[in-house]
Amino acid sequence: MAMVRTKYMTEMKAENTARAMATELDISPKHAIEIATFLRQMNADDAINYLSQVVALKKPIPFHRFTRNVAHKHGLAKWPAGRYPTKAAQEYLRLLTSVKKNAEYIGLDIAALTIVHIAANRGRRFTGFFPRAMGRATPKRRETVNLEVVVREVS
Repeated sequence: MAMVRTKYMTEMKAENTARAMATELDISPKHAIEIATFLRQMNADDAINYLSQVVALKKPIPFHRFTRNVAHKHGLAKWPAGRYPTKAAQEYLRLLTSVKKNAEYIGLDIAALTIVHIAANRGRRFTGFFPRAMGRATPKRRETVNLEVVVREVS
């Protein structure tokens, strides 16, 4: 059995930062990467509001990297291609509320949090078999994602 990565990619040990991490989430890696690139350098409250509108199918996430067969969405200003990745957005909402609670526990001002570092990495792949006709089987792989967020208090 493979070991799960438990360390952060960046070591930010400043007194005005808080961080949170989620490992082996059952979401799409492509959706998680696109959401991470969109939320980078955003205010934490604005990110939570935007992701709640993505879950409600009101605003799309622009797709810059994985744009094959991605339709244009109404409401995107600078980039036409986008989607509504609701499952990944819900996991990011859980992670952002967790990092806000971590910042509150440390004693930071919650209204002035900016996302400094956000990353989505592919996690372990769980293998199984899909039964087919005539006694055959096809391998199937379930992909997982590791997410991490670091926020900083900006005064």
